[in-house]
Amino acid sequence: MLQKYRGDLLGGATAAIVALPLALAFGVASGAGAAAGMYGAIFAGFFAALFGGTPAQVTGPTGPMTVVMALVITHFSPNITAAFTVVMLAGCLQILFGKMGFGRFIKLMPQPVISGFMSGIGIIIILLQMGALTGNTLPDGSVLTQALAIPNMVAHINVEALLLGLVTLSVMFFSPKRLTHYVPPPLLAIVVGWLLAALFAPNAPVIGQIPSGLPVFHWPAISIADLPYILRFALVLAFLGAIDSLLTSLVADAVTRTSHDSNKELVGQGLGNIASGLMGGLPGAGATMRTLINVRSGGNSRLSGVAHSLILLSILLAFGDVAGSIPLAVLGGILVKVGIDIIDWRYLLRIHQLPKSGVVIMLTTLVMTVFVDLITAVAVGFVMASVLFVSRMADAQVKSAKFIYGADQMQDALPEEGQLLEALEGRVVLFSIEGPLSFGSARDVVKMIQNDVHKDVLILDFSHIPFIDSSASAALRDIIQRLNDAKASVIVFGVKEDVLAVLRKVDVIRILGEGHVTQTRLEALRLAHVLCTGALYETPPSI
Repeated sequence: MLQKYRGDLLGGATAAIVALPLALAFGVASGAGAAAGMYGAIFAGFFAALFGGTPAQVTGPTGPMTVVMALVITHFSPNITAAFTVVMLAGCLQILFGKMGFGRFIKLMPQPVISGFMSGIGIIIILLQMGALTGNTLPDGSVLTQALAIPNMVAHINVEALLLGLVTLSVMFFSPKRLTHYVPPPLLAIVVGWLLAALFAPNAPVIGQIPSGLPVFHWPAISIADLPYILRFALVLAFLGAIDSLLTSLVADAVTRTSHDSNKELVGQGLGNIASGLMGGLPGAGATMRTLINVRSGGNSRLSGVAHSLILLSILLAFGDVAGSIPLAVLGGILVKVGIDIIDWRYLLRIHQLPKSGVVIMLTTLVMTVFVDLITAVAVGFVMASVLFVSRMADAQVKSAKFIYGADQMQDALPEEGQLLEALEGRVVLFSIEGPLSFGSARDVVKMIQNDVHKDVLILDFSHIPFIDSSASAALRDIIQRLNDAKASVIVFGVKEDVLAVLRKVDVIRILGEGHVTQTRLEALRLAHVLCTGALYETPPSI
């Protein structure tokens, strides 16, 4: 039996060893304390592993989630219960996302937005460690306020803390691969830093006492005055945690050659964050590095994530007092490396080769993430990317549109269609367009029709239009009405059922007339002949 689960137990134990220093560091960085980071890794990790949709995924506090939580704690200080209520509500929202099937939509976030957002988060994490590395305390306020305080902290530097931080960074960056194969760099950095502090740096600030025993419940507490802020921060955490987790799920799929359940994963993450908030822990999300370490160490089922959490709980209960003597500068050094790793260097190093529009979106998102706030940054970046996409789609669609005045312009024309066009030459024009017809292209398409059509009958080819929105339908209704007022007729053919339903709702079919909707182009041309001549077209014997 033990042999059967050996890989999962080994993977969970290895992931726990890596998670331990990170959980402590994230807890301190958030302002909730080292224990909160441990509780987040334990409880969010346990329930997300048990109920999530990515079997090998390891959940716990991450850099982006910690940055948001630091803002939450600063905003609600000293009301820590309100901060943990935000975590619980974020979990509820994630469950709602999963139940409503939002998993497939969250993964549609444009890459420049994700890149700018993650790089901004990395920069924030680095800036927030300047206090620990200099042996000082960062002032409350925005990231800009804290950044402006760095020169003053440098002027009052604690040399022992700085040296410990530099040693930690050196261990994180330059540890031999043969050594890190057995001991993860964060754990090695904590051991080295702790020993050096005990021997040579007694004046470096340390974590302090970590509560022993099991955590106490933090029941939700929401006041009317705090409700708007609680909802806002909860939405940010829920959205960010969902993106973080589902991106990690994709990485896990690639490594394990499996396929995760996005919506189930969101439900599992939500349950984990509710449990973490109740226990006074940080919010969690799927952690890429810990997940990869788990898989590479043999973990491939939910048991590995559960084992990771239970091992962390055992360590906290048995060695909490020892962890309290770890220098803050050591944790700061570890997090500086985390921040550097989060920055999307691959994108930044290729920035001169990438499309300018994407670069502008990425840099805008990055700057707003650092100096404004996270949700505004993501919203602005997403809107910019969406507008750019719609604009490009509209331009491509307008370029594909064409007017057909004679049979020589139709490559697939039937003999009778060619005869009809010749018989009606000068009185009928066909207009063809491909792709979804939306608000982005509606105005240009209508303008083309209005400027170029001076015929008795306009035939619209809808056979290559899979979708039409209400804005485009309304624009089409208006142009049909104008043509009707000008004594010109309009015929539509090849309309798909979904498109036809929208056209009915916006009164296009009523104004057009049910009889002016045909299945094929040949039927449309025959109807055009009747409208123009008052007689049915008689097919010549040669056809």
